[in-house]
Amino acid sequence: MRRLAMTRGDHRGFTLIEVMIVVAIIGILAAVAYPSYQESVRKSARADAQADLMELAQISERFFTTNNRYDQTRAGAPYVLPFAQSPRSGANPRYNINFAAPAPGQAYLLQAVPAGAQVADTCGTLSINQLGVTLPALGTNNRPCW
Repeated sequence: MRRLAMTRGDHRGFTLIEVMIVVAIIGILAAVAYPSYQESVRKSARADAQADLMELAQISERFFTTNNRYDQTRAGAPYVLPFAQSPRSGANPRYNINFAAPAPGQAYLLQAVPAGAQVADTCGTLSINQLGVTLPALGTNNRPCW
C-alpha cells in the first residue's frame, strides 16, 4: 500500500479531469464575457455615429446660414454631405448616413442607419433634425441611445 502511494506521487502533470474542469471554466467565462465585449464595440460605434451626426448637423446649419435653405445653394446646386458613412474611413461602415431636406428646404433630417454588425444594436437608426431633436431616445432595452 505504501509503495502504491509513493509511485502515485512521482507522476507529474495534470489529470484529464483537472484539464476538463479548466476548459469548462474558460468556456463559461467566455460565454459571459464575449457578448459584453460585442455590446461595448456596438456602443462605441454608436458614439462615433452620434458625433458624426452632430458634426453634419453643424455643417448643415452653416450651409443654411449661407444659402437660407438646407437642400440647395442659392445657385440651385444640391447640398451634398461631406461624408456618408461612419466611421468615415474603412471598407466596413457601421452606419450609412442619409440626409433629407423636404421642400422648401427649411428643415432637414439626418439619419445614421446601422450596417453590418451594427444591425444588432438595440438603438437601431439614429436621427437628428434641424431643431436638434434626436431619436430614438431609448433603445429596445430602455437604455438611453443619445
